[in-house]
Amino acid sequence: MKRLLRYTLLRLLLTIPMLFILLTLVFIVLRVMPGDPVRAVLGAHAPPHVIEQKRIELGLDKPLVVQYFSYLGRLARFDLGDSMIYKQRVSQPIKEKLPATLELSVMGMLFTFFIGIPLGAFSASKRRSARDLGIRLYGNVVYCIPVYWMGLMLQLVFGIWLGWLPIAGRTGPRVFGSAFERTGFYLLDTLLAGNMSAFADVFVHLLLPSITLGIVLSGVFVRLTRANMLDALMSDYVLAARARGVGEGRVVYRHALKNALIPILTMLGLQFALLLANAILTETTFSWPGVARLLLERIYLRDYPTVQGVIVVFALIVSLISLVVDVLYALVDPRVRY
Repeated sequence: MKRLLRYTLLRLLLTIPMLFILLTLVFIVLRVMPGDPVRAVLGAHAPPHVIEQKRIELGLDKPLVVQYFSYLGRLARFDLGDSMIYKQRVSQPIKEKLPATLELSVMGMLFTFFIGIPLGAFSASKRRSARDLGIRLYGNVVYCIPVYWMGLMLQLVFGIWLGWLPIAGRTGPRVFGSAFERTGFYLLDTLLAGNMSAFADVFVHLLLPSITLGIVLSGVFVRLTRANMLDALMSDYVLAARARGVGEGRVVYRHALKNALIPILTMLGLQFALLLANAILTETTFSWPGVARLLLERIYLRDYPTVQGVIVVFALIVSLISLVVDVLYALVDPRVRY
């Protein structure tokens, strides 16, 4: 237990410099990007004295070093600052839109697991067969497909041609927002409100974007699961189970798959970061009102504080997920603690 606690504290301490480096890079990149945020706010035809006054008001007239340490000082006080474009705190739109992105990401990851891991295990159990070749081909193809293209194709087939699923938004026009005022997670809030018709509507709207994310990312887990399953199926304990007459299905899915899942946990943290990156394109494709779409909009507007605030939140979420995954890995495999 002491080793596990020491390992957890060490991983937590290593997260701090990683966040520091990321925030520094974001700060520098935003300020070397072409375009003037003040002119984006006031327009290209604003008088020079008005532009200069606004620049002083936003603190952009100060040296970059002063702006940088001022930014770090606000972060140390858990203050993300004020938007340059709108008269609001940066935390306000993030708080409103973050539940939508997390809900989409969690559902997308669930679809990734339910598609990728069973297919990878089945492929390994049917090694060098036509089914194995087909699943490996699927994994390679979906890994190379752009997520926005996959979203557009699913919209075209299931939304336009078949008319089975909605292609945009989180809810239909008949579902009102009064049922979603508790947490912002629509699936949870509709269940808490006991409104099953609203729950069904929210779930149906969530299907296409989450399936899009799930399919695209499942290619990684198909290949990873298959590779680890092949090693597991050649292990001594699998040979012993077969020698005892244990059924092939139980050998594959109860013995081998359980041990093959250990390395897959490590990939979870990395894939969650990729999931948030793909969420930007998915939210744009499906008009999903999440924080990833907010990030893209504010990049166009050169709203430095909001862009930095969204990236800080993303970095914290990814770091937290990676920390939890590493701790779970250490619990499953005690060798990691040493």
